[in-house]
Amino acid sequence: MTRLIHFLLFLLSAPFAFAQTQTPDEFLGFPLGSGFAYHHLITDYFKTVQLQNPDRMKLVRYGTTNEGRPLMLAFVSSAENIAKLETIRINHLKSIGLLPGKPDASVPPIVWLSYNVHGNEAVSANTSMKVIYELLNKGNALTQDFLKNMVILVDPCINPDGYERYTQWYNRVRNATPDVTPFALEHEEPWPGGRFNHYLFDLNRDWAWQTQKETQERIALYNQWMPHFHADFHEMSPARSYYFPPAAKPYNQDVTAWQRQFNELVGEYCRKYFDKNNWSYFTRNDYDLFYPSYGDTWPTANGAIGVTYEQGGGGRAGLALERTSEHDTLTLSSRIAHHYATSLATLEAVMSQKEKVVAEFIRFHQDAANAPTGTFKTYLIKTGGKENIRSFSKWLDRQGFSYGTAGKSTSAKGTELTSSAEQTVKIDHNDLLISAYQPKSNLLRILFDPKPALEDSVTYDVTSWGLAYIFGLKAYGLKEKLAPVSIPSTDIKDTTPAELPYAYLANWSSSEDAAFLAQLLKDGVLVKTSNTPFEMDKTSYPAGTLIITRKGNESIAFDKVVTSLANKHFVKLTPVKTGFVSTGPDFGNDHVVALKAPKVVALAGDGISATAFGAIWHYFEQQIKYPVTIVNAAKLADLPWNEVDVLILPDGRYGDIISEKQLEAIQSWVKSGGKVIAMEHATDALVNKPGFGLTKKFSEKRRDNDTFKKYGEQQREEASDSSPGSMYQVSMDRTHPLAFGCGDEYFTIVRDAYERDYLKEGWNVGYLKEDNYKAGFVGTKMAGKLKNTLIIGAQEIGRGQVIYLMDDPLFRAMLEKGKVLFGNAVFR
Repeated sequence: MTRLIHFLLFLLSAPFAFAQTQTPDEFLGFPLGSGFAYHHLITDYFKTVQLQNPDRMKLVRYGTTNEGRPLMLAFVSSAENIAKLETIRINHLKSIGLLPGKPDASVPPIVWLSYNVHGNEAVSANTSMKVIYELLNKGNALTQDFLKNMVILVDPCINPDGYERYTQWYNRVRNATPDVTPFALEHEEPWPGGRFNHYLFDLNRDWAWQTQKETQERIALYNQWMPHFHADFHEMSPARSYYFPPAAKPYNQDVTAWQRQFNELVGEYCRKYFDKNNWSYFTRNDYDLFYPSYGDTWPTANGAIGVTYEQGGGGRAGLALERTSEHDTLTLSSRIAHHYATSLATLEAVMSQKEKVVAEFIRFHQDAANAPTGTFKTYLIKTGGKENIRSFSKWLDRQGFSYGTAGKSTSAKGTELTSSAEQTVKIDHNDLLISAYQPKSNLLRILFDPKPALEDSVTYDVTSWGLAYIFGLKAYGLKEKLAPVSIPSTDIKDTTPAELPYAYLANWSSSEDAAFLAQLLKDGVLVKTSNTPFEMDKTSYPAGTLIITRKGNESIAFDKVVTSLANKHFVKLTPVKTGFVSTGPDFGNDHVVALKAPKVVALAGDGISATAFGAIWHYFEQQIKYPVTIVNAAKLADLPWNEVDVLILPDGRYGDIISEKQLEAIQSWVKSGGKVIAMEHATDALVNKPGFGLTKKFSEKRRDNDTFKKYGEQQREEASDSSPGSMYQVSMDRTHPLAFGCGDEYFTIVRDAYERDYLKEGWNVGYLKEDNYKAGFVGTKMAGKLKNTLIIGAQEIGRGQVIYLMDDPLFRAMLEKGKVLFGNAVFR
């Protein structure tokens, strides 16, 4: 009621309010920095100041989170610029070739400030209120100069669901006077924490892959504006000071000289503020510009100046925290002051070089379109049928790439991107062509790069990401320029045949196929599959092909249900008139088995990796839309085993989760027909346990020179036993159902070595031999552990099964064939 009265009084006094922008303190009713503002208050504040400054601010709602919260972006500039905002946007896109025609006027620099991509790095959203106020404060001469010379975009909170999860928790447990004691409850954020979005994905790793709703909606708007500068505001450990550019090595080799130079300039402007106030900071450490899926690197690959700012604090910091490392008390107010200072420094740096910022951005895109660098001038994707490239085509559209089909059959010399083999390639008329002669070709080249050059081994995240690996594509780089002739249609429209078929056959090779199967099973349709290849009507069908027979589906409107679901999921159906095959098992053979609609349970809670669980949750709810029951790991002992078919153990530390007694209960349930899918460190709980066939490899003895390793080289010593994310080709037993639909080559992103021995009893479905490494950084010690080791295994115990996944096929929802493999694990 108090807030309603406050708002009504504001409306009544509106004619007077427009004369002066309301401060955050006045609006919130408490001093900014003395408490965390809830997300709805932040958005209400932005709406309020927009009403007070309609000529200088435009507020756009560009999307909605999974939990229904608004995603908002404020456009702030001079009244003259706001009045012609759409004209500025169109002229800008014309100047870089993303819209046809030539601009009729120059444009000012466009600067995008993004706050709070990680929800519990909550200083950022609170800082955004101070930033928007000062930009609109007519008494601030510096910011008014910004508005005359730039268009500034302010996103107050990229991750509202995570931010609200954190602030709701903190505001419930905080003391009336913040407790600065590091071990106080208000500094111990509970599982899963506020860092991630609703599905517990790290949105700062999602820029390139765009698997999450928030990312897709934000980048759709980003591509309409293509800012010259993007700043991403973060927090790190509370023991640390403040990080701003220059960035650390390694830089991606495609970061231009101008971008490197401006990275240095931004640091100069930041130092001015921090030195003046005697604030601690560091540069050139930890935060590199290599992996192209961050809020600094993806914009950089799009031609912008992309930077990251990191304030010491994060979820542990709360409102105030005593720090022995700095001999001070870290407060929310001080954290806001630091982020506000770098926000101003960003804008000052851009304004100091405003003409060159625009000119270099235009040059970046014109060079990309007219004289692209790199060996390959065209990328060829073998489609093998429209249904196989749909997910990739959708991804291309989200990135803003131009592409099309070859239009005619021909041949060319090309390099196969996963093997680096040069060969003559047959090009079919419906194969995809992506020309390097387009404004976004720098991003295209970086993302296709199968072996990105790494100038420094100490890096922050994934070091290999080639699109051919990620999407399981047969892809080639061509040195000659080939122009696509048409936009491919990925629509597949199946209608009921005139003569009602004996059965429908459906391919099994993509995440769309998994979604199709999940929907069929959920709707009670009987679906079978062949565990061996077969041939009929002179057509070969691989093992794993879905067989949907009329027999057994008499209780449903068979043709209508099956064809409508196939259309929905863009699955091509092949109607057949008989259950007799020319080679392989007939449809009534024991090798053609029915697939069950399983009751699936996944563990969550303390001890479980939040992101690993989140990837599973997202897979079921958003990718294949099949029900999954989430159970608190602490309640595992109370699970009604007779109601569960599949139990998923995500990556985690299971020492306090699975007792010996619970392990016996799990094994008894498996013997009765249950299935366990144990992933990554969850497999530790099963190693060398009676009845489970998983064992650890014999490790080499410590090398003598390890005894005399140098203290000053400890960071590199740690790197030698790590793989932040490297690409491996997994050797697969393609006759096993876990491998069905995974293609001739299955690639995975390896981030750890589990040193599992091959199964003596069971099936070694996927494993690494001596030469399975493909790309990315792997430390010298780690490399040895990733040889002759099990990655994917299956063991029958009684009537049930245990599946061991030492590498996560659902990692960040990136790997297309990983989604197929996980579908096999669940349904087959």
